[in-house]
Amino acid sequence: MTLDITPPMTPARARDIARAFDLRALQPEFLANPYPVYAALREHEPVRRMPDGSVFLTRCADLMAVYRDAQTFSSDKQVEFAPKYGVGSALFEHHTTSLVFNDPPLHTRVRRLIMGALTRRAIADMEPGLIALVDSLLDSLAERGGGDLIEDFASAIPVEIIGNLLDVPHQDRGPLRAWSLAILGALEPTITPVQQALGNEAVTDMLAYLRTLVAQRRQHPGDPERDVLTRLIQGEASGEQLSEVELLQNCIFLLNAGHETTTNLIGNGLIALQEHPQARNFLQTAMQHTADDGTAQEAVLSRAVDEFLRFESSNQLGNRRAVKDTQVGGVELKAGTLVTLCIGAANRDPAQFADPEVLDLAREGNKHLAFGFGIHQCAGLSLARLEGRIAIGRFLQRFPDFQLTEAPLRGGRARFRGFLRAPFSVA
Repeated sequence: MTLDITPPMTPARARDIARAFDLRALQPEFLANPYPVYAALREHEPVRRMPDGSVFLTRCADLMAVYRDAQTFSSDKQVEFAPKYGVGSALFEHHTTSLVFNDPPLHTRVRRLIMGALTRRAIADMEPGLIALVDSLLDSLAERGGGDLIEDFASAIPVEIIGNLLDVPHQDRGPLRAWSLAILGALEPTITPVQQALGNEAVTDMLAYLRTLVAQRRQHPGDPERDVLTRLIQGEASGEQLSEVELLQNCIFLLNAGHETTTNLIGNGLIALQEHPQARNFLQTAMQHTADDGTAQEAVLSRAVDEFLRFESSNQLGNRRAVKDTQVGGVELKAGTLVTLCIGAANRDPAQFADPEVLDLAREGNKHLAFGFGIHQCAGLSLARLEGRIAIGRFLQRFPDFQLTEAPLRGGRARFRGFLRAPFSVA
């Protein structure tokens, strides 16, 4: 069966869209396949001035320059989010307090606490439980002869892993994915009143739940070396602690951050293999050849995961604000200019990657930007890579002949690129 997963776009059409490109007025055909438009922008207008005065960057070197200069390019979003959400709204309070949308010193304090519970040893200790979780999901899919790659597999893994990190009781995890989708969906360049209402409601509901969870954890602390929530509550050895607002909002951030992006990594990777049979054959052959050498097979799968991240970046867009007059890519920017970093475009920049439009699962030296770079590089990147490697590797071992049974449904979003549905059969 031939499925129209990523519909083609002619170079002429891509140039037409690029000439009128506006992040606040995106066409469905762009959302289905943005990469030809990104290529046209990189070639003809790599620093694209938007109608609202912001700029859109598509070259890898320009993104790296911005990532490296945290003094000039701020991650604080209060100026940007005030008109979007309304000062005092639940979404505004959350997104302007969370780790990712802040500068030092708040960013430094929160990140240090989180990283203390995400050490290499702690992540290695998660692997047996992750394998057991993945195998149980695969058992269920095998019994049914298939299912949905997203709902029944890809999204179920990070919900459990992040729930375990914060030690959220299993019976309380049901609403987590819906809350996450609503809150992160509100980060899209444009949102409807309904999306905004759902996002505000999700933040309010998560806060109500977390207040109870935090109160319980204060009375019954966990192991701060494993339990991120206990570590955030107890603070640093120096005695510095987060305020209650900082604590609650960053718990929401942690619950959300690992859900959407890791779901997309797993779903995008498996669906890309369906769309690119040569890459699929290569990976399955390489796995067979390394079946008796765990270290070699881990290396094969690790390279594949990084290539999936480069080729179909889970998070396609980042944002900064210039706090002083500066320039990027030879273009002058005034203080206050909002800057959109197009990770999806930078990860297919031919100046950085050979044959960037090819899914090359043997690619070496893959310095993609799917996790960002610099002080805001994703704190959970090692955990995400582990989840991707275990999930995709064991899925392929169990179901080497899996097939999508209908065209998968994309999420239809610009920032977070992934799928909502992907029905499949195991043979």
